[in-house]
Amino acid sequence: MDDAEVEIGPVNLAARVDEALAVQAVAFGLDEDEIAVRRHIVLRHLLSPGARAYGATTPDGALVGFVYGMPNDRTHWWSTVVEAYLRSTGTADWLHDSFVITELHVHPSHQGRGVGRELITTITDGAAEPRSILSAIDTDSPARGLYRSLGYQDLARQVHFPSASRPYAVMGASLPLLRRN
Repeated sequence: MDDAEVEIGPVNLAARVDEALAVQAVAFGLDEDEIAVRRHIVLRHLLSPGARAYGATTPDGALVGFVYGMPNDRTHWWSTVVEAYLRSTGTADWLHDSFVITELHVHPSHQGRGVGRELITTITDGAAEPRSILSAIDTDSPARGLYRSLGYQDLARQVHFPSASRPYAVMGASLPLLRRN
């Protein structure tokens, strides 16, 4: 990781949910209403079996990035939405025995320094599942470039979530994730 000032480690995301959502709001462009909705979603997700979170903190303790995820549960809302898209591409089996990256966000002031890479590889290194899945806005973006460099491949594109204005791509990778050589 190029950002020597940032430390990656487990984080009590429930206790720091407002800090995390402030990072997500800046990184992802959320308004106050979206933050309020996501707060409840994050807190509910953290109660799921196997849910884990890691944070990127500065020496003064500021949270500048976070990731959280959990083993996929076919009954979760996200799984029920993406299943039809994955079924249409013949990749629905990815919903079994996968670790889902639910959210990964890094404050723009720390992007491009390896923080996101370190967060996602750290959380997936501890996964018992043999593969990982995630969804990302379906555009060419630095985030999608990062995921591809780690071994994630498109499983389905133009996935429409009911509450999202933009389409998403569902991506999957075998674990462990690829490392830079």
